[in-house]
Amino acid sequence: MRIRKWKPYAVFIVLTEAVGALSGFLTRDGTKTYEAFAAKPALTPPGAVFPVVWSVLYALMGIGAACIWRSPASAMRKQSVILFAVQLAVNFVWSLLFFNAKVYGFTFIWLALLWILIVLMIRAFYQVDKTAAYLQIPYLLWVTFAGYLNFMVWQLN
Repeated sequence: MRIRKWKPYAVFIVLTEAVGALSGFLTRDGTKTYEAFAAKPALTPPGAVFPVVWSVLYALMGIGAACIWRSPASAMRKQSVILFAVQLAVNFVWSLLFFNAKVYGFTFIWLALLWILIVLMIRAFYQVDKTAAYLQIPYLLWVTFAGYLNFMVWQLN
């Protein structure tokens, strides 16, 4: 009985962390080039901060998604899960576009799309499970900060 309760949490956390890990793997060379050559804004954190922050954020995303998954079936639950999946895919593609393709202007617009999707996801989550919604606030704040960084990198490069 206990395993059933925790299984969705494990699945969603592993899923979101795997998306992050795959993104990191696929952008490892582009990230090295970016770190070495791109002009960065003054508020850019050290490179070692990003994997730690993203690991925590992916875990919070996974916990929130599991909370939604475990809630009673409804149209809003279904919409919440779809929004979760779509924003996760958009999040994944952003890294490829930013670090590998280096299309900083386009990735700023892409990040704005991600930000909107996160807001929509939080609103949908809130209607199903308030805790799940609150767990996404650090993600929204970090993506807001990432928007500043992305915009400034675009301007500086």
